[in-house]
Amino acid sequence: MPAQPGKTRIGLIGLGIMGAPMALNLLKAGFQVKAYNRTDRPRVRQVVEAGAELLKTPREVAAASDIIITMVTDTPDMEAVILGEDGVIHGAARGAVVIDMSTVSPRATQQVAAELEKKGIEMLDAPVSGGDVGAQNGTLSIMVGGDQQVFDECVPVFEAMGKKITLIGGHGAGQTTKLCNQIAVSVNNLAMSEALMLAAASGLDVEKVLNAISGGAAGSWQLSNLGPRILNGDFAPGFMVRLQQKDLKLVLGAANDIKLALPGVSLAHQYFNIVERAGGAEEGTQALIKAYEMQAGKQARKG
Repeated sequence: MPAQPGKTRIGLIGLGIMGAPMALNLLKAGFQVKAYNRTDRPRVRQVVEAGAELLKTPREVAAASDIIITMVTDTPDMEAVILGEDGVIHGAARGAVVIDMSTVSPRATQQVAAELEKKGIEMLDAPVSGGDVGAQNGTLSIMVGGDQQVFDECVPVFEAMGKKITLIGGHGAGQTTKLCNQIAVSVNNLAMSEALMLAAASGLDVEKVLNAISGGAAGSWQLSNLGPRILNGDFAPGFMVRLQQKDLKLVLGAANDIKLALPGVSLAHQYFNIVERAGGAEEGTQALIKAYEMQAGKQARKG
């Protein structure tokens, strides 16, 4: 039976930049939400004030939920909250569904799904794209791997958080698709940075150049959304450089497993290394432009 607002109990583990607004949208849709976060932050209190119940461990969340969503930083974090000593696997009932919406290793996802299956617990991997704005507006793109029937049951939950929801294939397929997404995102970011830097280094009005190229064949999400932030000197994170780097390492690892050359991703990863070395790990991915600005000795800004 499909998940139903007011009846289906949702657990959400990880109330960060993405997880907190996702929880708020689930509450807005009428779902009961049990939550866990390893640290106490203003975002956590906001979710509790909106009606979620905060519990002490992932195990407690799982025991009180029909569907358990995990939204954590990296593969070891996902493995810990699901399979660890106080993990979801020890609290979830047979027939419960775990939906991992983090961006993690496809191979690890398959291994965790196999462990959950031994306990009669279903799993979907459902990483997202759209950043903090998409999480806040409930317009995320959600890429899903897993069983068709389980997916169908969870569609109402996904619809509370996103707009484009696609079942790609079996376990791990969602994660692999997210890595494909990160290739396109990072290489487009690299292209945007090079375009804006050539404009700035050539003495052109960078704002006019951005407006001129955004509406044509060069147009991209990065140009429309990150380009204006660069021009305004706004490097606040929608998605942090260090998290982009984590994803690019996953991409390169997956590519290495099948002996595939991805030189564009490798170049983006190396340029982000420059940004990290200069202290920009916590900045938004638009800070990639800084690697080029250091080389050119000139900034790409308005005016």
